Amino acid sequence: MLPLAVLAIAIVVLVIAIEALSYQSLKRIPAVATEEFPGIDRELLGKFSSFDPELGWCPQPNREKQKDTGDHLPGEEVRTVVTYSTDEYGSRVCPANDREEDADVTVSTYGDSYCFCREVNDDETFQHYMAEELDTHVANYGGGNYGLDQSLMRLKRQYPEEETDYVFMVVTASSIARILSVWKHYQEFGNILAVKPRYVLEDGDLERIDSPVDEKEDLLDLESKADFLREYDFHYDHWFKPHYASFPYTTDLFDDPEYLKYAAITGGKELERRAGRSIPGVDFDEAQTQSALRMEQPRVRYHERLFDTHEPLFDALIEEFVDYAEQQGFTPVFAMVQQLRYAKYESEHGPIYGDLVDRLDEKYDTLETVDMARHLDPGDDVESLYVERGEGGHYSPETNQEIGRVLADIVENGSE
Repeated sequence: MLPLAVLAIAIVVLVIAIEALSYQSLKRIPAVATEEFPGIDRELLGKFSSFDPELGWCPQPNREKQKDTGDHLPGEEVRTVVTYSTDEYGSRVCPANDREEDADVTVSTYGDSYCFCREVNDDETFQHYMAEELDTHVANYGGGNYGLDQSLMRLKRQYPEEETDYVFMVVTASSIARILSVWKHYQEFGNILAVKPRYVLEDGDLERIDSPVDEKEDLLDLESKADFLREYDFHYDHWFKPHYASFPYTTDLFDDPEYLKYAAITGGKELERRAGRSIPGVDFDEAQTQSALRMEQPRVRYHERLFDTHEPLFDALIEEFVDYAEQQGFTPVFAMVQQLRYAKYESEHGPIYGDLVDRLDEKYDTLETVDMARHLDPGDDVESLYVERGEGGHYSPETNQEIGRVLADIVENGSE
């Protein structure tokens, strides 16, 4: 009888150990949510220097940061550190040209991190190359993780302080998801500090829903705002809940073979970190990047469906952009650029936003449109357009130079 009891206890202990290991593995997998309200402590809150009560977050003026993009292996010398600098307006610095009150043409850009040009230096942004082409300053008001909604909000707040002849709205296709979001964590698991306002359509008109976070301290108790967040964030029901891991965690871990691959790769990186050196012949960083890209494909297909179901909201925001341009007297330009995860998918399936750019071009006489995928030709190597490693596959300096040329042509042709 005793051996059976010992065996039963051993089995229970083994099951608990496997469950604990599975839970810890799932916590490291970006495609899985393991907590609805992860804890936010004051140390993390203190690092959130870009908090903005009106926009959720916003690049602050007169800042300089050096960012390690991750282009190195454990124990190796850091090879890629980029510098992000902002001026007194909160615009990313444009080394090519300073602002001039009597400039023949003035240009500003708004959008997401692809507008901000993450993972490259100040003199490697497309705005820098545009400024060289046009011999004028080009302001950069891109914001990391911004959607078309926040970009439009920032434009309306910033434009009266810096009026320009041309305003470029530069976003990725992920805007279709971001304009439906209030708390990023519900779609980008772990992005727990990013709470934002959004617009909704009421009887065909845009209505702004302000962020429920008025002060940064409010982020310490987001659970008290659970009802608001769940109601106004579309992704709570449609993305977060379907990807929320629950007991038994082992079942969730084995649900997708890619989860196991990612967990094994993460374990390899941890071994390298503890040993303080890389394992010869194995590039865990590259393997992890490729695994993460594969796990991103369901999200891309999800966003593709959102263009089918929520394109009216996207269209309404573009119409608001065009109307604001008419009120203020500037030329509006809308440019769609591609994240790496979309570029790889769209090279086989076509653009997830369908004929959006062509429709906008036909609908608005005053709106210039650019589908950047039609101007960038990577051949069979789509990854060649992006930085080799880093946070999320942003465009390389060489690609930014080509983008700068394409966008500068619009200004030059319009000024003739």
